[in-house]
Amino acid sequence: MNETIGYCGLNCQGCQIYQATREKDEEKKYQMRAEIAQQIKEHYGQEYKPEDITDCDGCKSEGGRLFSGSHNCYMRKCASQKHIENCAYCQEYPCKELEKLLTTDQDAKKRLDMIKTRL
Repeated sequence: MNETIGYCGLNCQGCQIYQATREKDEEKKYQMRAEIAQQIKEHYGQEYKPEDITDCDGCKSEGGRLFSGSHNCYMRKCASQKHIENCAYCQEYPCKELEKLLTTDQDAKKRLDMIKTRL
């Protein structure tokens, strides 16, 4: 399976929200969303209910489903406005906003760094 990499370097296939979107069993999907809501609270200090965890096809999807928390994502807006594949393509890489996120996801940082070295 090809990786779908978000603007910030996150791997969509590894994202629990992306996985819950594809879950067919509604009970299991609800349980997954409840776990995601709890993790968001613990990790980011934001209050979400399972029903707040909306379907998502990835932040780059055109006209597709997008997690409600992604609508205001700085990296998504910035990269989209610059018409770049992801943040590694930006001349300001890594910006302060991205650096904050990358402290919580070292795998995303490694992905973007690897892409940057290939440019």
